Amino acid sequence: MGNRELRVSDAEREHVGQLLQRAVGLGMLSLGEFTERMDTALAAKTRGELNVVLIDLPGVRLVGHPAAAPSTFGNAAPLMNSASPFTKRGPAVPGPSPATPGHVIRSRLSGVHRRGPWHVAPSLQTNTWLSGVTLDFTEAIMSTQVVELHVDDYCSSLTLIVPAEATVDLNALDLIGSSVNNKVRTGPPFGPLHLVVLGRVRFGSVTAKHPLSAHWRKLMER
Repeated sequence: MGNRELRVSDAEREHVGQLLQRAVGLGMLSLGEFTERMDTALAAKTRGELNVVLIDLPGVRLVGHPAAAPSTFGNAAPLMNSASPFTKRGPAVPGPSPATPGHVIRSRLSGVHRRGPWHVAPSLQTNTWLSGVTLDFTEAIMSTQVVELHVDDYCSSLTLIVPAEATVDLNALDLIGSSVNNKVRTGPPFGPLHLVVLGRVRFGSVTAKHPLSAHWRKLMER
C-alpha cells in the first residue's frame, strides 16, 4: 500500500488545519479558499485526499511529491521543512494579517467580547477558529433596527446577548456538528433590534439570550 492510501487521524487533520491557518496569515490563501480547503481536510479519509489541500503551498514537501516552487510572496516563510505534512514541530503561528474593518470579527484561539456602547453596523461578520465570541447588544449604539450577522465559525462558541424586546432569527444557519440555542423571540421585529444570523457553524455553538438581569426581573414580576 502506498503512502497516499494510508488512513489519516484527527490529529493529522488538525495539523493540516494549522498549516492552512498560517497560510492565511501569510497572505497565501484567502478566507474563502481557507474555508474550502478546511472542509476538504475535515472530510479526508486518506493521506492522498489530505495532501490535496497543501500541495500548492510553498515550503511544504509531501511524501511522494517534489517540493513546491518557491513562493512569490515577499513575506512568505516556509510552512514546514519536514518531508511529511504530519510531522509536528510545534503549533503553527499565524503571521501578521491586514487590519480589518470594525464590522468584521476575526479571531484564532482567542476570546472576543463586545459590550457597552459599541457601534453596531447594519452588517456584521465573524470568522473564528477555536474561539469564544460574546456580542452584547444591550447597551450598543444601533444604526438600523435590522442587523445581519454573517458567521463562518469553526470549533467556536458565539453568544448573543440582546435587550428584552429584541428578536433573533437563527433559522438560516447551516450547521455541521453544531448546536443552536435560541432563548429569545424569533420575530417579527417589533423592538429596537432584530438580529438575523446567517452562514455556517462547524463543530461549534450559537446561543441567543437576554441578559441575566432581565431573567431575574421576570421572576420578580411573577
